[in-house]
Amino acid sequence: MPELRKYAAGDEIDSWCTKCKLMLNHRIVAMKGGVPAKVDCQTCKTTHMFRARPPGEKAEKAPKVSTGMSGSSRAPRATTAEKALAAERERTRTWEKSIAGKSLSDFRSYRTTEHFGDGELLRHSKFGDGVVLRIIDSNKIEVLFQDDSRILAHAPA
Repeated sequence: MPELRKYAAGDEIDSWCTKCKLMLNHRIVAMKGGVPAKVDCQTCKTTHMFRARPPGEKAEKAPKVSTGMSGSSRAPRATTAEKALAAERERTRTWEKSIAGKSLSDFRSYRTTEHFGDGELLRHSKFGDGVVLRIIDSNKIEVLFQDDSRILAHAPA
């Protein structure tokens, strides 16, 4: 394992130079949390953020520490994609319940010059049919459309 050295402002360090596009000698200008933050290139005299390695090069992996639990005893976790899919299904279900059984005359055309209240149905020219979920501000409403919820402007009461 390589020796970890404590650096201070004014010390010299090897860093990737964004102008020269090489690993070169730099002087540390600023430190943040014990780590070099800004450096001056000794070759081209530019100041930039400290980069320990060239772009695209991977950092050395730290050794894994065992938690003492075997992988089979843990409950499976839902992935981010699964959570997003479940949230989208729930949003669609809510939208369908709000819109179900409504006639075309129940929908008002959306205009920023009109005032809308909670639960009102509206028809947007771009987003389609929607239901007002809540009034955020005197001039903002959150509307649930089939694909997503959006914040729209409306006239104050």
